[in-house]
Amino acid sequence: MQTSFAPERLAADPQLASSEKILRTCVHCGFCTATCPTYVLLGDELDSPRGRIYLIKEMLEADKPATEEVVRHVDRCLSCLSCMTTCPSGVNYMHLVDHARAHIEKTYRRPLPDRVMRAVLAAVLPYPGRFRLALAGAVFAKPFAALLGRVPGLKSVSAMLALAPAKSEPRSAHEGPGVFPAAGERTARVALLQGCAQQVLEPSINDATIRLLTRFGVEVVHAEGEGCCGSLVHHMGREEESLASARRNVDAWTKAIDAGGLDAIVVTTSGCGTTIKDYGFMLREDPAYAEKAARVSALARDVSEVLATLPLRPTRETGQTVAYHAACSIQHGQQIKEEPKDVLRALGFVVKEPAEGHLCCGSAGTYNILQPEIATRLRDRKAANLAKTGADVIAAGNIGCLTQIRSGLPTPCVHTVELADWATGGPLPAPLQGGGFERRPEAAA
Repeated sequence: MQTSFAPERLAADPQLASSEKILRTCVHCGFCTATCPTYVLLGDELDSPRGRIYLIKEMLEADKPATEEVVRHVDRCLSCLSCMTTCPSGVNYMHLVDHARAHIEKTYRRPLPDRVMRAVLAAVLPYPGRFRLALAGAVFAKPFAALLGRVPGLKSVSAMLALAPAKSEPRSAHEGPGVFPAAGERTARVALLQGCAQQVLEPSINDATIRLLTRFGVEVVHAEGEGCCGSLVHHMGREEESLASARRNVDAWTKAIDAGGLDAIVVTTSGCGTTIKDYGFMLREDPAYAEKAARVSALARDVSEVLATLPLRPTRETGQTVAYHAACSIQHGQQIKEEPKDVLRALGFVVKEPAEGHLCCGSAGTYNILQPEIATRLRDRKAANLAKTGADVIAAGNIGCLTQIRSGLPTPCVHTVELADWATGGPLPAPLQGGGFERRPEAAA
């Protein structure tokens, strides 16, 4: 794609120079349109990656505030990155759309309800204490979710309440800084991201991870000072907040590295993992953090990548059928495709994959709150494809996907690591209790 940026602008702005190189990589082939969820649903060229690239190019070249049209179509992008998997030219759409969102946040004044909702999400979700308080209040407001959805300007509030759990989960006994020693001889030492929303919505995921890793000789560290990865605010264009989160985590994990070394930084929410693996790029222009951030990114691993290196063997009868949902952030953002399925198969599960596995479920961080109509259509499409597998359980590696799919499908959904933990001696995951899951292979026989 031809560009016409003034050379002095590119020389003065490294972010703009990076985006200009990305724009020039695009050859207008249109392969991305076939795998873009919003284009598949809406059929609008401007709701495809190619169309959005044109809009972003015009906005950045003109160096003017974002227009309502640009904001509408960029907001509809899920950042699922399916286009990057499909693109034969290697266009780094992720970095381009992140830049566009930061520009929008700096130059465009959104309508008041949108501004308020985004500010609330940014102020609550990344902070576990605040999020717990918000969920406690949501229990009382949840019955009115459908009613609020009929009020103009409150559809996002309605969607948020509908997704809120009916009851709060008890805190994990592992919460907070600490070291969890390996059982027997130590073979590795890793830091585990506690995260923000996941440790509130489903602390059992990290609990299962600690049990599983320590069972197989891995010492697990919760680094003091780490917090939200910054992904949530990053995808809302709140650049300074996301960079502050990245710096805080880089500092925390650097101290852990210096204190005893780390073989990996393990992430159990794939959306967070995609962002952490990008810290090196995000902080590349910061002389105090560039080198440290690159080291952290190089150590970041999705939990499935770590499990694939362990000698996992089932200690109880398995054989149940598992439908594996590949979160966009794991299959497109991190290009991890086989490891989660290999782990499940190694533990004796029968793994099935749904049709249209490349399409997003509609969760996408806060997308199912900010764009509820499109998100619901994608959820229903994903749920229908998963149901057709006839699986006993659905496994996924991202808390957002689990929450989204559960809202549209009665089949139990659990994190991949929870199934792996159960198969190797851990407790049966809560969503599977009371349903005869552990007896299904015998019944089939």
